[in-house]
Amino acid sequence: MKIKADILEQVIKPRKSASHKGNYGKILLIGGSSHYGGAIIMAAEGALNSGAGLLCVATHNLNVTALHSRDPEVMFIDWRDEAGLKQLLPQMDIVVCGMGLGTETRSIKCMELLRDNINNEQTLVLDASALTLISKNKHLLPYNAKAIILTPHQMEWQRLSEIRINYQNDAANFEALDTLFPQKNAYLVLKSNHTKIYEQKNHQVLENPLGNPGMATGGMGDTLAGIIGSFCGQFTTKLDTIAAAVYLHSLAGDKIFQENYIVRPTKLSASLPELMKKYGENNDEND
Repeated sequence: MKIKADILEQVIKPRKSASHKGNYGKILLIGGSSHYGGAIIMAAEGALNSGAGLLCVATHNLNVTALHSRDPEVMFIDWRDEAGLKQLLPQMDIVVCGMGLGTETRSIKCMELLRDNINNEQTLVLDASALTLISKNKHLLPYNAKAIILTPHQMEWQRLSEIRINYQNDAANFEALDTLFPQKNAYLVLKSNHTKIYEQKNHQVLENPLGNPGMATGGMGDTLAGIIGSFCGQFTTKLDTIAAAVYLHSLAGDKIFQENYIVRPTKLSASLPELMKKYGENNDEND
C-alpha cells in the first residue's frame, strides 16, 4: 500500500502550550569517525530540524568544532568516553547509530557498548556502518531494544540479509527479518527510488510514492535516519510514525527538486520546520 499525504496530518501534532523539551524525545546519535564527521552532523541536523527535544551526539572529538559551529543546540560526548556513554544511554528515549561510524576498532567498541546497554524501553535506529558491522558479525546485533528500525539501502540489506537485490521481494524480506529478529520487534526501511517500510510484527508493508533523482546525494540517508529518530521520539514508535518521517523527507526533497538540479541534504533539513508547521496546523486533534 502506498503512503498517502494525509499521513503527515495524522502523525504531526500541534505542540501543547504546557510542554518542555523533554516531551519531544531525548535522542542520542552515535557515529562520525575522523573521516566521516559530515554524516553524523547531517543526521543531527535532520533530527534537530524535525523537532527532536534534546539531542546528543557521540562522535570523534575532531568533529565537535564543526558540529557546534553549525548546530550549537546539539550536545556532544566523545565516543571514547565509555563510562560517560554507559551513564548517558539509559537516559535516552531513542538511539540512532551508524552514520559515518566506520568499521574500525573504535566503531566496533561503540557497537558492543550499545548492544550491552540498550534497554527494552528504548527505540534503536541502525543505519549505514552499523549495518555493515552487523553483517560481518551478527553477535553485534542489539536485541534488547523495545523496537529496532533498520534503514539500509539495497546493497546494505543484501549484505545483512544475504538476499541479492533482484530477489528482495516482500516475502523474502520478511523471512530475513524473522530470522534476524525472532522477538519480532523490528521495522525495515529499505531505501530505493521507492522506499518500502516493513513492519515485522504484523507483516505490513508501506511504499513511499515520492522522491526524485536529485536526492541521489551523499548524506541523504544519514538525514533520513535522524528524522526517523526524531519522529519516534516525538510521536511514538509505530509504522505510521516511520512512514510519516520517510514521506516528509521525500516531500521536502521533491519541493527543492522543482527548482534545483540536485537536493542537498542540509537544505532539505532546513526546510523541515516550515513543512511541519503547515501539517501540524492541519491536525485538529487539539481543536
